[in-house]
Amino acid sequence: MNTEASFNAITPPNYQGWAIRMEAYLDAIDVWKAVEQEYEIPPLPNNPTMAQIKNHKDRKQQKSKARASLFSEYEGDEKVRGVKELNLCREFELEKMKESETIKEYSDRLLGIVNNVRLLSTDFSNSRIVQKLLVTIPKRFKTTISSLKNMKDPSTITLAEFLNALQA
Repeated sequence: MNTEASFNAITPPNYQGWAIRMEAYLDAIDVWKAVEQEYEIPPLPNNPTMAQIKNHKDRKQQKSKARASLFSEYEGDEKVRGVKELNLCREFELEKMKESETIKEYSDRLLGIVNNVRLLSTDFSNSRIVQKLLVTIPKRFKTTISSLKNMKDPSTITLAEFLNALQA
């Protein structure tokens, strides 16, 4: 297995800082040499001595500890992502259009939040944004929304169509 290719597949966004922290941490728990030195753990020979058994077990354990530490750090990043996503979704749900705001300003604000959620690899549908706009825009747009609903089924209105109709 090409370890460099598999390592690159999970490279965190701030790799330099992460690499320094991980090296220090792995060195502190005495498994850095398992990462630094690329070595294979040969199988035990027939009738191994106690020293060979202990050495085999130690080398195997160091590789496993190092791998587990790396993956736990990666999962931590996933937890942070989840919390960020939750906060952004909450922010999206709490947004309301101000009376003094234009549709463009409000939709830009909402789309900024949505784009940040999507950057976290979360599916966020345009129909959800349309629904949010339908329930949070001021009453002065009621006639526009009514005529739009009369022309088209609200569930099939695209975000672009909806924003264009409101801005017109």
